Amino acid sequence: MPLQRLAVFVAALWWGGISALSFLAVPLLFATLGSPAVAGPVAAKIFSLQCWAGLVLGLALLLIVRRWKGESTAVAPAAVTTLGFVVFAMLLALVQEFGVAQNIVTARASGGDLRLWHGVGSAMVLGQWLCAGAVLWRVAR
Repeated sequence: MPLQRLAVFVAALWWGGISALSFLAVPLLFATLGSPAVAGPVAAKIFSLQCWAGLVLGLALLLIVRRWKGESTAVAPAAVTTLGFVVFAMLLALVQEFGVAQNIVTARASGGDLRLWHGVGSAMVLGQWLCAGAVLWRVAR
């Protein structure tokens, strides 16, 4: 039971962090700082921090759920699905940090398709948020 509570806490922190940073803090930056040239680099730092936090919290969840489900002799299919959501969200964070973020910087510097890469990055953040929400929903049962 203590591992289940810890899993709920970590999943809530992950989902809440994505919610607060992506859907509140970053839009507020652009609204209050006025210039995308000023707000953009700050938002990039926030998204980078969010990616690293997601990787750390995802790893913690992998260890917790594995150990929690390891208390029984058989791994339940629900645990495998939960672990799948965690791994997928972590993969999205890695691709966002090391692929999409670099393409945004390159597009900004070279006049490339900045709109496309912002859209891809937004879709990846949304995917992470949905996965973290699914994990929270599943471990809170």
